[in-house]
Amino acid sequence: MSYLRLATFVLLAALSAAAQTPKTSATPAHKSSTTSPGDSSVLSRRVERYLRTMYAWGPQYVVKIGAPAATPVPGLLQVSLEVSFAGDTNSGQVFVSSDGRFIVQGELSDMTGDPFAAIRQKINLDDAASEGPADARVVVVEYGDFQCPSCRQLQQVLKPLRPNYPQVRFVFRDFPLTHIHAWAMTASLGGRCVLRQNPAAFWTYFDAIYDAQDLIKPETAYDKVLEQAATLGVDQAAFKTCMAAPETKSAVERSIQEGIDLKIANTPTVFVNGRRMVGGDRESLEQYIQFELAAAEHTKPAPTKKP
Repeated sequence: MSYLRLATFVLLAALSAAAQTPKTSATPAHKSSTTSPGDSSVLSRRVERYLRTMYAWGPQYVVKIGAPAATPVPGLLQVSLEVSFAGDTNSGQVFVSSDGRFIVQGELSDMTGDPFAAIRQKINLDDAASEGPADARVVVVEYGDFQCPSCRQLQQVLKPLRPNYPQVRFVFRDFPLTHIHAWAMTASLGGRCVLRQNPAAFWTYFDAIYDAQDLIKPETAYDKVLEQAATLGVDQAAFKTCMAAPETKSAVERSIQEGIDLKIANTPTVFVNGRRMVGGDRESLEQYIQFELAAAEHTKPAPTKKP
């Protein structure tokens, strides 16, 4: 489910694609007569003009182009951009050669380091619902919305999958799309309050809310959440107090902001040791889990020999 319903913002797909390498040519490189390497304003205007032409962004699109910034790659500059249309805004970046000739839409990655380390550092596991060893070497983190149909599909994958991987830690982070899902926040608050009283009961709540997703309406969501909490044996008075507490909503909002910082645009988004997956495809999820398990086994320290 899209977090920003900017259907015509085609650049989102391009920004997530792999960088393309221009074909080599036998002819000499063209030297621009209108752009000099030091003229950042000219280069920014050229980037805007190219992108408007490429993606048919007419005057109804507000395009803001940042000043070119240096990258670790000689001759390659990074240019930030923000595009607004019909009340929606999204941002991204492109890379441009310093002579103003080539543009690269994709990610700039350092192949000498861990490509997922920066992502893992942004994910906070301290206050999250989780199942599995706290010191697990493979961690699966879902950012989900209890009202999202695609998230329910993932839940139907996870429910039989979790018992098959007892060595893996499964984590749920709240990412309710409140602008399109009227009762998603209520369900997230309920999950937080169940977690606070009885962490082991969270996954029962998790499965039950998704199983009843079609039966829950905005006007009945609060009662349904209370009803489910009662079946888990939580203290009802404390639960209601927790649901109304500002700090409970703040905890959910921190999780949402964390997802935004991770550039999550769709739910569910899953990270397997930092490797991103969007959607609920079981084959892909197991592929990632098994790959990480094999890698963890390969790097496991050798047992200490007894003297």
